[in-house]
Amino acid sequence: MLSSRVHKISAGVACLVAAFAGATVSTAAGADSTADVPSYQEFAASTYVDVDGAYVVNGDEALSTKGDLKKFYERLVGPESTPTDGLIVNTVNGADDKWSATQAANLTYCVSTRFGTRHADVVAAMNAGAGLWEAATSKINFVHVPAQDGKCTTRNNSVVFSVEPVATSQYIARAFFPSSPKRQRNVLIDDSIWTSGTWEPGDILGHELGHALGFRHEHTRPESGTCFEDNNWRPLTPYDSSSIMHYPQCNGGSADLEFQSSDAAGARTLYGS
Repeated sequence: MLSSRVHKISAGVACLVAAFAGATVSTAAGADSTADVPSYQEFAASTYVDVDGAYVVNGDEALSTKGDLKKFYERLVGPESTPTDGLIVNTVNGADDKWSATQAANLTYCVSTRFGTRHADVVAAMNAGAGLWEAATSKINFVHVPAQDGKCTTRNNSVVFSVEPVATSQYIARAFFPSSPKRQRNVLIDDSIWTSGTWEPGDILGHELGHALGFRHEHTRPESGTCFEDNNWRPLTPYDSSSIMHYPQCNGGSADLEFQSSDAAGARTLYGS
């Protein structure tokens, strides 16, 4: 129903861009009128623009261009028709947003030396996060290429993606989807990853690497009752509020952001076992 969607858009835009920094989006009753829907210009003005020019939406997802942002806005305010099952995969023009089998088995990345004294810690956290998905299926393999760490940017064509530091209060970490252009295929990590309470750095990066594999936030599903994002996804497995892809603050069932058997099942459904 439009009234519930309007509230989530108008009251939740600012919260969503900071959701991984601890904000909570409410679905309290209210906003019965389309007058509460922000215009596209208002929505665009309130959307965080990252250091690489990407528009950050849904807490930790990047959109490349103003055209992508406009399409995202139109999906938010358009008719609501949401599937009812799944760990969910992002879709682009109705097709699953995923890597080819060959690429999924060789997802190379570098870890920037600009992390300084935290470089080894980031390497370890990335290994931990990648290991969650790799243990689910042999079809997924993240490969750190240390030789590229000294020139670790999105311009480095020797790796699929880069892992780089960022200083922001908008999120703890941010990732990309397989369909993202090369210039935005990076995982950006703020120093707050080391002080995020019960969320382990490896689990946070496991969540981000879930996006890199094509998985959407589980809490956009209707069962969550809050934090709706859009309908641009396909279901893979039954809803799990404890999924690593579900923000704890969006009626999530796991305060620790831990990897679940449903996450492993979703990875096998999408990439094979």
